Amino acid sequence: MSGAGTSFQPGDRAVLGRQELPALLQGLREEGYRLIGPTLRGGAIVYDEIQGVEELPAGWTEQQEAGRYRLSRRADEALFGYAVGPRSLKHLLFVPRLRLVQLRRRGGSISRTDEVEAPPRLAVLGARACDLAAVDVQDRVFVDGATPDPDYVARRRSLFVIAVQCGQAGGTCFCVSMRTGPRAERGFDLALTELLDGGHRFLVEVGSDAGASLLARLGAPRAGEDDVRAAFEVSRRTATRMGRELETDGIKELFYRNLEHPRWDDVAERCLACTNCTLACPTCFCSTVEDVSALAGPSVDAGPSETAERFRRWDSCFSLDHSYLHGGSVRASRRARYRQWLTHKLATWIEQFGTSGCVGCGRCITWCPVGIDITEEAAAIRAGDGAVAAGKG
Repeated sequence: MSGAGTSFQPGDRAVLGRQELPALLQGLREEGYRLIGPTLRGGAIVYDEIQGVEELPAGWTEQQEAGRYRLSRRADEALFGYAVGPRSLKHLLFVPRLRLVQLRRRGGSISRTDEVEAPPRLAVLGARACDLAAVDVQDRVFVDGATPDPDYVARRRSLFVIAVQCGQAGGTCFCVSMRTGPRAERGFDLALTELLDGGHRFLVEVGSDAGASLLARLGAPRAGEDDVRAAFEVSRRTATRMGRELETDGIKELFYRNLEHPRWDDVAERCLACTNCTLACPTCFCSTVEDVSALAGPSVDAGPSETAERFRRWDSCFSLDHSYLHGGSVRASRRARYRQWLTHKLATWIEQFGTSGCVGCGRCITWCPVGIDITEEAAAIRAGDGAVAAGKG
């Protein structure tokens, strides 16, 4: 490449041609990273392990609406010409099932094995601004709290992030309303903006020393002003094409005033309590603990052994067991569980962590089987706010 020998630092910009993207991924593999990127799996574009550029969803996009997701072909060969799929980065950091401890009894002795395996070094290609905002929210839960979660912290430190600035808004996106996108400003090592006019290429923004070092080894040339302007135009255009919007002014107080709003009854009649919204949400962090025991066959030297393991696994505030206390569940109705989820997401989360728990990715809307729309529910509560207040008076 013509830019061989160029050095970079955070804040710098370079250009990579489409044909040079494999070298970027190979550079990560040589550093010992496993590659995670967008690929076609099961009728959707999902983050999964990939081996190279040939597995990216070239020429594919998706159509998203409430309760609806469909893949379709583009008129070009864009590699990142879609919005977001059902998976975020959550499953890479806050893993769905984690063994916390194993106890083994053999004869008269008991041994304990804690989970000590080092997490894999992962390089994620294609992270979007809303997903990086969600990681920032989860950092406040698992890293910045009084008791940091050691597994999350280790996985977070081992993650290399190549973001992609969105060139297309999805039908259920509203990141502009939540001030989380469509352009990522931080939280990445490198960020790509895919440019198609005038040749398939990528503007690359440097976000860390590690990203700068990788880019320098590739010999990438510095970006010219034309490419910089073209990249910012991609982000500007995407921001004007959001599929949804959510009014956030005074939203915490709005929900506090409306805990008995009749809209909660309306949504409860439609909600299946299936937990799809919480599982697809990139910030939800409910979990539970399960214990598993097993009796193994006899060994030659010590006879039979018994193991007991404790796991942490994802849970949902929509499940009855999640709020179970002695005597029953605190939130026994779907009305109570949906109200808990939405009020926590848009109001009490702000009290806990200083930010909303919603990043505007729209996944909860797309992947709800009955098409419940968080923006529609919030708007309905806002529309009836005055009437509820007057009734109380």
